[in-house]
Amino acid sequence: MSVAETMRRKLEAALAPTKLEIEDQSHLHKGHAGHRPGGESHFRVVVVAPGFVGKSRVERQRMVTAALKEEMGHPIHALGIKAMTPEEAEAD
Repeated sequence: MSVAETMRRKLEAALAPTKLEIEDQSHLHKGHAGHRPGGESHFRVVVVAPGFVGKSRVERQRMVTAALKEEMGHPIHALGIKAMTPEEAEAD
């Protein structure tokens, strides 16, 4: 199973998102720290979930990283997170 597939499975189980986008941006970091030849080291996620209502930006990011705790550091070197409530996503 790819890193992105593992991320999707874990984020769906933990957050029940109404929208989930996972983008492997490893190719943008070739030659930088943490880059691996096969990619799957640098990601950007967009997560829209009702569970984010009433949570600060930092609390939302912690919820995402907690769901991926086993992957953080290795194989995930870097993770950009955009975490929104459904209402915020509609306005975005």
